[in-house]
Amino acid sequence: MTPAQFALLGLAVGVLIGVALTAVIFLALRERERREYGLGMDIPEGARVVLQGLDDPAIVLDAAGIVIAGSASAAMFGFEEGRLLPTHELRSVARRARESDVASKTTLRVRRGSAPGEIRLVTVRATALTQRLTLLVLRDITERERVEQMRRDFVSNTSHELKTPVGAVSLLAEAIESAADDPDQVRNFASRLSAEAHRLGTLTSRIMNLSRLQAADELNDERVVSVDEIVASAVEAHTVQAESAGVQLVRGGARGVHVRGDAQVLSEAVGNLIANAIAYSPKGSSVGIGIKPADEYVEIAVTDRGIGISEAEQERVFERFYRADQARSRRTGGTGLGLAIVKHAVQRHGGEVRLWSREGRGSTFTIVLPMVPSPTDDPPRKPARKKKLKKERASARSGAAASKNGDTE
Repeated sequence: MTPAQFALLGLAVGVLIGVALTAVIFLALRERERREYGLGMDIPEGARVVLQGLDDPAIVLDAAGIVIAGSASAAMFGFEEGRLLPTHELRSVARRARESDVASKTTLRVRRGSAPGEIRLVTVRATALTQRLTLLVLRDITERERVEQMRRDFVSNTSHELKTPVGAVSLLAEAIESAADDPDQVRNFASRLSAEAHRLGTLTSRIMNLSRLQAADELNDERVVSVDEIVASAVEAHTVQAESAGVQLVRGGARGVHVRGDAQVLSEAVGNLIANAIAYSPKGSSVGIGIKPADEYVEIAVTDRGIGISEAEQERVFERFYRADQARSRRTGGTGLGLAIVKHAVQRHGGEVRLWSREGRGSTFTIVLPMVPSPTDDPPRKPARKKKLKKERASARSGAAASKNGDTE
């Protein structure tokens, strides 16, 4: 081995020794830090028991930001005992509470789990237990905030949507009054007034249906119902609309499949999908309604060859009052509530709604519901038992007759 190689080898060994010494020193300092603050030794008596009884994520931190103890749900946010708290914002909250010795409450967005974890909105309450220990209690308010935002949007959107037909009715009433001497204008305004009144009635009815689906604890008329009955009712209700739009309704797939639920609610849900498919289909095209059993579920698919829905909008089409094509919705009188009603109706029946769509190629909405056995598939009433009883009775009668004949002989 040459001197240069020896020098390189010595340098490599020196680097390794240096790295090892650095790691040993770092671990020694960390261990001394932990001993200085005492892992668990300074926690007030009973604190661990209280932590384990909390449903919300809760942790106790030392002054260095190391997790001393935590509740069972703390692991959901990646808070592990003996580890440095990964969130800088939470460490800052704990430090402020410890320095001021006053409990504080703040709202933060915290990543749940390891990256790339889900961002959650939480309220954090920090309380100083001792001079070196701080208790943090987190409450996840993401869902509550989402529901509250949905409520605010619903009230705002409903008010906005009702203003349009109500204003139109008012203006048309004034126009009819001013054109009382012109029969043609009166008929024209009356026709438009009737259309706006119908739109207002439809919007009000759908708002009530959606509220009923969200508020009711149980379905009104829950029973075993044929999917053929549901689809036939929905198709029949929209035949006139399809003929007016020049769209053909084609029904296919399996028959004799049953689900458990409210037939009227399910028929309205399928009907909403059919109405949307007709509204967004070009003249001369067809809308397919198919039924397909899949394992323990049945799929009811409504397919059109319309304009399709972009990927960015597919997640929003089930929102209240959302319309993928605003201009077309104004022309067709759409309320933007049809798909929201479908989603809630299907969820109330333990199912889900799936969407496949490509711009320019059309869309397929699929309702997936738990399938139940047909009422005619009930097990028979044990006819073998009846035959056995008849045979025993016949045998008994034969025995009795034979006994009687034997006595006379």
